[in-house]
Amino acid sequence: MTELSVDVRVSYPDFALEVAQGFAGAGITALFGPSGCGKSTLLRVIAGFERRAKGQVAFGAEVWQGGRAFVAPYRRGVGFVFQDARLFPHLTAQGNLDYAHRRAAREPARYSFDDVVDVLDLAPLFTRRTGQLSGGERQRVAIGRTLLARPRLLLMDEPLAALDTKRKAEILPYIARLPQAFGLPIIYVTHALAEVTQICDRIVALDGGRVVATGGVAETLERLDLAGVQGRFEAGAVLTGHVAGQDPQLHLSRVDLGGTVLEVPEIGLSIGDQVRLRVRARDVSLALTRLDGLSIRNQLAARVLTITPEHDTAYAEVLLDLGPQHLRARITRAAVQALGLLEGQEVTALIKSVAFDRQALPRPDRAAAE
Repeated sequence: MTELSVDVRVSYPDFALEVAQGFAGAGITALFGPSGCGKSTLLRVIAGFERRAKGQVAFGAEVWQGGRAFVAPYRRGVGFVFQDARLFPHLTAQGNLDYAHRRAAREPARYSFDDVVDVLDLAPLFTRRTGQLSGGERQRVAIGRTLLARPRLLLMDEPLAALDTKRKAEILPYIARLPQAFGLPIIYVTHALAEVTQICDRIVALDGGRVVATGGVAETLERLDLAGVQGRFEAGAVLTGHVAGQDPQLHLSRVDLGGTVLEVPEIGLSIGDQVRLRVRARDVSLALTRLDGLSIRNQLAARVLTITPEHDTAYAEVLLDLGPQHLRARITRAAVQALGLLEGQEVTALIKSVAFDRQALPRPDRAAAE
């Protein structure tokens, strides 16, 4: 699958973007970072909306920008999904889809109109005008309209930013299916770690207009030096496992992390399904031994890898080894001192089940299940 290559610079009076980065030609790449770091600007450069940008943008062997070359946005074959759906208000959902389908009738078709409708479950929305759609439904129609334009690369600029947590959880499984269903590479701009955890394959992290980290989701998010990018309050780690058991009576699920079992609020997935869970460092406590008489359900055997004090705060970041995976804990420097924590020490990591936001947990892929 074709890879995107970017080596560009663009300057504004109070901000400069300078990025030299390749983007894999498969799956979903998160373009991640705090507000104002240059994520949307970079997306605009890739799409051809920023004529002031200097440097080169290439899609495989095609040079979209570089030297004297500049390919107009409409000739790049890029689909762009914005924060707001930008649907035609005078048309129904089907009318919006038909419009894009007709305009792209001469483009090579790797998938059909019906394929898009089926994957995004759009048929029930056909007769409704855009004002009668919920925010999540409007974005599904907007994604469908963009796909029907037959893009070769899909850019998504914080498409869920205007939705509440429940609506985000409903639409994320649809977005996760897009690369496999349509063979499209996707660059997904967000500053929401829950979205990155659930649907993305890799991360390109930006800060101050520069790339500060790239790599897989789990290994990138566990890096202690990226606290400024993640935000200390939301920093944490990603754990990957499979659903090992369900307790319908207590509405709990058990996730096997590779020998260690984590108990979380009920996940609507089947036994054996793979799942990724984000655990915030601030939700992890440490003890020297296992404890009895606690309401905390998860007590995980761990080993201290590193202890990194934050010299400008009362806190310290502790990186823990769970065996095949890593976990982060954010505790006070006083607690580190009182427990006598040392690198290499065996400890118990405590995680409340209620620390997992039920709305942010993985949802079943309803379209795939059908």
